[in-house]
Amino acid sequence: DCSSLKEIKIPSSVTSIGKNAFCSCSLFNEFLIPSSVTSISSYAFASLSNLKEISIPSSITSIEDGLFRLCTSLNKIIIPSSVISIGNNAFDSCFSLKEISIPSSVESIGDYAFYFCNSLEKITIPLSVTSIKSYTFWNCTSLSKISFPSSLTSIGSYAFYNCVKLKEIKFPSSLISIGENSFENCKLIEELEFP
Repeated sequence: DCSSLKEIKIPSSVTSIGKNAFCSCSLFNEFLIPSSVTSISSYAFASLSNLKEISIPSSITSIEDGLFRLCTSLNKIIIPSSVISIGNNAFDSCFSLKEISIPSSVESIGDYAFYFCNSLEKITIPLSVTSIKSYTFWNCTSLSKISFPSSLTSIGSYAFYNCVKLKEIKFPSSLISIGENSFENCKLIEELEFP
């Protein structure tokens, strides 16, 4: 139980951080990951409810499943251009995250990746991404702007469910399928533009 642990310094000799390694260390407010770390396993930083910001080193190529799930105070994160995938539930229920920049290196974003990020206001999906998976932006109630890349071919079921502030959606000509209930309860949509 690390619930009373406030700070930890990871030495530069460390190259990997295992699954659930710091899960529920709720008093951490910042975390320095040395550039020697090349892999961080799923849920390693989940439920760090006091964590406000974190920078991921350029040695990391994947943000694994649930890595920052329930980091409810997280409001700033820097994703380096070395990252090519964002896993399922990666930022699930990060209630304080208002904006995130996804680098053009990212090729896949998992199911539930930004699920219930209810402070997230805008996001740009890079050209390298061809699919938005199911429940990716479910209940992102502050999301007012979304930019789809011209490479996008599919939007999964419930992807933007209850994104109540979305007003305008422009679908790219590359889009082939839109899943069930993808934009259900998006009450303010005034304009849908199909190619």
